[in-house]
Amino acid sequence: MTFELSREHEEFRRSVREFAEAEIAPHAAQWDREHHFPVDVVGKMGKLGLFGLTAPEEYGGAGEDGDFTSLCVAIEEIGRVDQSMGITLEAAVGLGINPILTYGTEEQKRAWLPDLVAGDRLAGFGLTEPGAGSDAGATRTRAELDNGEWVVNGAKQFITNSGSQITSVVTVTARTGLRENGKPEISTIIVPSGTPGFTAEKAYDKLGWHASDTHPLTFEDVRVPEANLLGERGRGYAQFLATLDDGRVAIAALAVGCIQACLDMSLAYAGERQTFGGPIGRKQGVAFQIADLEVMLHASRLLTYRAAAMKDAMERGTGGSTSAFKQAAAVAKLYATESAVTATRIATQVFGGYGFMEEYPVTRFYRDAKVLEIGEGTSEVQRMLIARGLGLPVE
Repeated sequence: MTFELSREHEEFRRSVREFAEAEIAPHAAQWDREHHFPVDVVGKMGKLGLFGLTAPEEYGGAGEDGDFTSLCVAIEEIGRVDQSMGITLEAAVGLGINPILTYGTEEQKRAWLPDLVAGDRLAGFGLTEPGAGSDAGATRTRAELDNGEWVVNGAKQFITNSGSQITSVVTVTARTGLRENGKPEISTIIVPSGTPGFTAEKAYDKLGWHASDTHPLTFEDVRVPEANLLGERGRGYAQFLATLDDGRVAIAALAVGCIQACLDMSLAYAGERQTFGGPIGRKQGVAFQIADLEVMLHASRLLTYRAAAMKDAMERGTGGSTSAFKQAAAVAKLYATESAVTATRIATQVFGGYGFMEEYPVTRFYRDAKVLEIGEGTSEVQRMLIARGLGLPVE
């Protein structure tokens, strides 16, 4: 069985690559230095249709012309030139649009999706808290019903696309009561930007992803209508876990873009840099490391698009199972992201002293890569999920 992309997917890849190289690559270093979130480029990505690849036509999406594999292709190609814009797209669709598309009422979909799909607005995904990261079940944010309104109190952290000038909404997990077994009931609430008491705090000063919008959030007696419940009450945790399965494959695609960039940069530099009377690419010490990049790239890409193909098959009803997809998603995320971190280390080594200088993009990729092993499930969580999938009783 092969997982080669279709002719249509390859044509789409070329169009996204042309866009990325023309509209993003020339400015990525400056955005990184200035910690600038380029709203205008987000709009251009919207006009290209990148935010609507998994959405139906009635909300402005690609409908049958798009699929999850197309989204992964777009994320890979954008991430190949700028990881910040890659994660902006990944989070906007996987964490912003998809929960509303999957679990929202028709009224909620029509209220929020058209602007999100068009790239005119962004949505955030409020799961992580100061004391609830990988242990998302330890959520402390609370939402209580009062006269037909949810009153939300709590805090979230590390939330992408949550405080930009075009952010329109954040969906947040919150405790809404207790189950019969005494465990917390966790539900998902839609909180529009600008709601009194909802504050996107000052943006983080991050190691990488400098051009990505990331904030801590606070909720102080935030009141929203009872109808802003997203999905079934008490199913918020399960909904977000399912959302993260898709997100892990998308993050793997972002990692593939990172590895491809490292290979491209290393190949070019190894052919240009002269030492001891010839290009450094003639030296086995360099050539073998670049060969390793090629191996990691192919393996990561195959694992990623295998998982994406499984997702699309499930959506079309042509095969696959949820458990098999979850396993494939965890495998792809673990291998691709850890390979991306290794790839940036190798590329920096190939560049030698120049690899330590900010004027070379390899340094930006080096800084950006580490969070790939953390976001949307750490490497430790992926190993736990894979082990459980094998039948091991891992705690």
